[in-house]
Amino acid sequence: MPLFDSLYNFAHWLTQNREEAEDLVQETYAKALQGFGSFQLGTNFRAWIFRILRNTFLTSRTGLAVTKTVPLEDEDDQGQTVPVSRETPESILLAQAGQQQVQAALERVPVMFREVLLLCDVEEMSYQEIADTLGVPIGTVMSRLYRARKALRAALEGKGQEAKHA
Repeated sequence: MPLFDSLYNFAHWLTQNREEAEDLVQETYAKALQGFGSFQLGTNFRAWIFRILRNTFLTSRTGLAVTKTVPLEDEDDQGQTVPVSRETPESILLAQAGQQQVQAALERVPVMFREVLLLCDVEEMSYQEIADTLGVPIGTVMSRLYRARKALRAALEGKGQEAKHA
């Protein structure tokens, strides 16, 4: 199945639930097969199928519940960390704890920003592919990516919970 791992990964981040992510990917493939006649040869298949997954998510019960936008607070660029120069048991433990913090913070980022961040930084899509997937202009992709990174940074600094409830 083409792109299964990438689609599942994206679906899991969107739904934050393993079973719902599996259902979402299954439904995406079913819709892609059903609507394959609408796919234009020579265009970006990856963006096309990710768009089906995203649209399916947004029309699902989970997607509609979490698409509310929230205002972002200004942030200052303080609190940068210095990387460890060699691996030690302590540095490995800190890295694992850091990954958990990043995942928890990413879950607090609003979906419209999280999806752009995931498509860009995890799936390594180009701005054009993301724009095609989301059906928005490239400028919107860049704006959302900026805001997504800002929201993620705020969530990592502990401001994310306040921003979500503002």
